[in-house]
Amino acid sequence: MDLRPTHQFDPWSADAERFGGSGINFDDIDFNDPASIFKALGGGGPGGLPIPKAESPDSVRRTAKNRRDSIFASYAKLHDILERHEDTIQKRWAKKKKAQRLQILLKAWPNMAPNHRPDFEAFLKESEQQRMMGTKYRDWFIWPYINQEDLSRPRLLPLLLNSRGRHHPCTFAGIDATNTKFAFVTKAVVPIFLNEYTMILNGVDEKHPDDYGKLLSWDEHPSNFELAMSQRQFLPGEGLLVLDVQDRLLSFLVKCCTEILHEIPEDQLLGSKYPVRPEPHMKEESETTGFDSLAVLAAEAPYRVPAKLEFGRIESLLALELQEHRLETLKDRWGKSYPVNDEILWSRILSSLVTTAYIEVEVYNELHRQAKELQGLQEKYAKVISVKDDLPKEYLKALLKFRFYLYQATKGVLGELKHTAMSSPPMRYLSSRTQGSSRDLNKVAVAFNPNHKMTPVEKRLVWLLRTLWEDGMDLFLASQPIVVDELERLLETETEASRMISSYVAGLIGQLSIITQCMRQLDCYQPWARSFETLNIDYEDGIKAAFAENSKPWAAILQAASEKQGRFYSLVQLGKPASKRFFYPVDKRRTKENVQALRSAEDNLDEFWKAVDQIMYKDANNLENTFVRKLLTQSRSLQRTPEWAEPSTPATNEKGAKAAVANVDDLIIPLSSFFFGLTAPKPEPVPSQKIKVKTRGTTIAPADPTTTGKTPAPDTSDDKQPTFAVDARSIKVFRTLFYNPNITSSPGEVPWNDFLHAMTTTGFMAEKLYGSVWQFRPTNLDVERAIQFHEPHPKGKLTFTMARRIGRRLNRAYGWMGSMFVPEK
Repeated sequence: MDLRPTHQFDPWSADAERFGGSGINFDDIDFNDPASIFKALGGGGPGGLPIPKAESPDSVRRTAKNRRDSIFASYAKLHDILERHEDTIQKRWAKKKKAQRLQILLKAWPNMAPNHRPDFEAFLKESEQQRMMGTKYRDWFIWPYINQEDLSRPRLLPLLLNSRGRHHPCTFAGIDATNTKFAFVTKAVVPIFLNEYTMILNGVDEKHPDDYGKLLSWDEHPSNFELAMSQRQFLPGEGLLVLDVQDRLLSFLVKCCTEILHEIPEDQLLGSKYPVRPEPHMKEESETTGFDSLAVLAAEAPYRVPAKLEFGRIESLLALELQEHRLETLKDRWGKSYPVNDEILWSRILSSLVTTAYIEVEVYNELHRQAKELQGLQEKYAKVISVKDDLPKEYLKALLKFRFYLYQATKGVLGELKHTAMSSPPMRYLSSRTQGSSRDLNKVAVAFNPNHKMTPVEKRLVWLLRTLWEDGMDLFLASQPIVVDELERLLETETEASRMISSYVAGLIGQLSIITQCMRQLDCYQPWARSFETLNIDYEDGIKAAFAENSKPWAAILQAASEKQGRFYSLVQLGKPASKRFFYPVDKRRTKENVQALRSAEDNLDEFWKAVDQIMYKDANNLENTFVRKLLTQSRSLQRTPEWAEPSTPATNEKGAKAAVANVDDLIIPLSSFFFGLTAPKPEPVPSQKIKVKTRGTTIAPADPTTTGKTPAPDTSDDKQPTFAVDARSIKVFRTLFYNPNITSSPGEVPWNDFLHAMTTTGFMAEKLYGSVWQFRPTNLDVERAIQFHEPHPKGKLTFTMARRIGRRLNRAYGWMGSMFVPEK
């Protein structure tokens, strides 16, 4: 499989030859003079690197000492104020109106940036030349989280006060440097230059404050050079900027405290009248709203203590209408439809559908497997991991490998976003199709509609989407987490933008956001995260070679389903939804005609997937060494509709409802009738672990080898199911999710908020991730597995079909059935 492009400079690549120093006389360069170095490399001019200002060691030491002294003075004062007044500060800030908060903020920080993520806004306002000549927005680039929009909210300033006032400044050195990276790569800020020295900021002992900002010469010890090059510590220019960031920030926070406590003279704030008090509890988002939100957690991250690397969270994130989005649906600039045979179009659609389904399963399973492995390694080395030492080699290699796979995993999502976003029905009016070649109808190009003048919101949305799917230098410089955050924020705050996103594209954004969140977790693993790019040089070749070997089965799947192979032309008649082949009136009461329609659609669907299985068996090397094969050969089952039987006198159960089908075996067929007859792969050995007995939901046992080739029997084990007494609002939801036509007369749509209410009522914590994805984590149930569902977009209501699909997934995951939910008394 082709790798996702990387824009990181590679000194061994063919493109590096133009930086090879041809014609440069290195004897004439003074390597202690940045002007001499950068001019020799073409710096200082348009498109070149900016020339930094040189500083002497003594000058850097003086500046570092002054800033360090100011930082610790402000930190001590802020710490002492919070120990005595934090509860009062939080309560007063929560009661103030937005205008009052802004008045305090602007008095403590005049000319504060007005909007969220001001560095991104400044990047779009100024050209590269303007930034190199001296940006007007230095504060916006250096302190991107200091802005009126965010800090005027009730929670963020108290969070920032708590984190910075109760934790040593060295805790934030790595993250403060990361926050200024965008300023560096956009050339808005140029750090000073001092060669052959390293500045110490990470891992400083609180008992030795003079070590904070200390300069170490490379001549004193070889390790000092390695500390800087591996980025476990800092080059002097970076270090001074971090000290500058912390100095002004802590001073600002002290001013905010004195303004909020304005009636107390500043010299009496720490007097005996105000004793030290316990740290107050600040409610989390879930305690206030009942739901967690990944978008909220991401927005609060700059104001909190840097998060620890939680592989359990990463593992949880990972465990978990195609024709309308084809480029061929776009009309050209003359209003003509795409000149393609209907059979060809549907073969492309079916090929894309199958490829996406197979590859997603493979990629997410591999990422999930690696996350579990990393969780084990983190526990294995927990006692030896220290911010003062390198990570254990085995653990580091696994981290770098996981980071590489995450980066590659976004390739498919970005490609799908590129091919579907602009051709989706809500955005189709913005563009038209242009033919790349009159002789090759496979080449479809898209151009913006010249007759439509885009609004500012449309321009912003299209720019963000294009930055993602073009996967070029803009995305490399801005970084994927920043662009995805901006996209999510735009969709949350602008109704016009939200309406332009179809449910399918919203799902793609959700997938991209989950992977991006995993990347963000790794980026927060300071101080080591700063050195990942450097350390990766030693491991990259081995990781790429392993990836090429591991992804061979995936490449075989792509090849088997590719249009060039032409295999899917034979599936068009089986997969094309014509003549009501897949008409499925599951929401109607059972009649002879409806049952026949259900059974016909099920037979047609089974026939299609059996044909797909045969193609994969023949052309994809029997799906050997894939998770898909392992899945298809497991003892998993599909439920199908039994034949119609003329009703006689309706038997009733003890609750008065009409009895259901007696012989459940008649409803069960294998997940894949083709692959189930093949030999199942041997289960991988797993280390012994403490197994929690599951009393709520059906436990799926491993396949018994003696039953291979037989239709899987339904689980008839005596697993006593609980009964949930829920309110009327929840009962209505669960009767739709687990619809029984003999009990419920007319199923309708389910409002998403009602579904959230029903799930939280039964013991789940709902957490909104990015895009349309929600994750439900059990908090008051005897199960540990989380589950994810997509919020319907843009209507906000689950159709009956969506609700039934969710009910089936809840049944497979937890053994839930409609009979488990009863009205509360």
